[in-house]
Amino acid sequence: MRQTGGDVRLSGISKTYGSFTAVHPLDLTVPQGSFFALLGASGCGKTTTLRMIAGLEEPTTGTVALGDQDVTHLPPYKRPVNTVFQSYALFPHLDIFENVAFGLRRRGIKGVKKQVEEMLDLVQLGEQARKKPHQLSGGQQQRVAVARALINHPRVLLLDEPLGALDLKLRRQMQLELKRIQTEVGITFVHVTHDQEEAMTMADTVAVMNGGRVEQLGAPADLYENPRTTFVANFLGTSNFIEAEVGSHSGDDIVLDACGDRLVLPRARCGAPTAVGGKVLAGVRPEKISLTHADDAGAVPGGRNRLTGKIAEASFTGVSTQYVVDSPACPRFSVYVQNVDRDARLVPGAEVVAHWSPAHTFGLDAAQDAGAGAEEAA
Repeated sequence: MRQTGGDVRLSGISKTYGSFTAVHPLDLTVPQGSFFALLGASGCGKTTTLRMIAGLEEPTTGTVALGDQDVTHLPPYKRPVNTVFQSYALFPHLDIFENVAFGLRRRGIKGVKKQVEEMLDLVQLGEQARKKPHQLSGGQQQRVAVARALINHPRVLLLDEPLGALDLKLRRQMQLELKRIQTEVGITFVHVTHDQEEAMTMADTVAVMNGGRVEQLGAPADLYENPRTTFVANFLGTSNFIEAEVGSHSGDDIVLDACGDRLVLPRARCGAPTAVGGKVLAGVRPEKISLTHADDAGAVPGGRNRLTGKIAEASFTGVSTQYVVDSPACPRFSVYVQNVDRDARLVPGAEVVAHWSPAHTFGLDAAQDAGAGAEEAA
């Protein structure tokens, strides 16, 4: 069932509308056969970029190439791409078989039965072939839309917020389904989404966009563990940022002072100037942190980064309890603790020590705006 894909190469493409620049000049290569995500908030330029690949928007500057073919000035119907939108746009009067067969029939292809059946089997809807769209769930309708696009054998499948209309549980199921389908057919998928979990679940590579530019590009785990900006750190999950000063260097580590607390930061994970006396934002993810009641502070292992403070808030979320700790070094310090043998003393008002491995600390340039510390990007 695997098909030959094609890489997507964007060279210096930009898009302006009058005095407004939606996409600043951008160079981007999407490798053949990959699942690539453009991730960002509304208005960041991700959908405009997708539409330029599809031919639905003309670039103001630059070129779009699919494989060895320059398609910059080709109309959409002449490009070897298909697009799946959030609104599936299925034909309500046609059954599922005929919806999927539509593109083949329009091109005058005879004997479509085998191809349509194969495609319906791929999306696990073979038994639903004679139902109408309104008889299917949202997730099933979405799979019909994918099958209808894939049957045309595009070199690239473009997905524009395809799961946005689904409820949370179904959306998570469909994330895995889309990844399975992409792996099986082997063509290039370019997926636009504002949902960081969706991008990280499905994509091999994620481009985080902000203000019409790619802020950072990489594998999901690398973006999460090694964000280069506060925007990326907070758009992919939640981060705590501690304003600190470089105190000294110790081998491969940088020793920081944060309101009197000593923190250790691996030099390899610091993206900021490291001159003694310089300012650094020390970042750490809430789930990397342990919380110990102040009465047991002596039991905290040596060599850990640690901040003292008082629990301001505690929220039980099922899998974990999310604490907000008020610390002199970071007023709203978020800590996520798994609900396994929870310490009943960890309640609002309790004095605590938050501690974590120095290896889980990353450093950013304090000149960047850290926002509100552990604020999560919407």
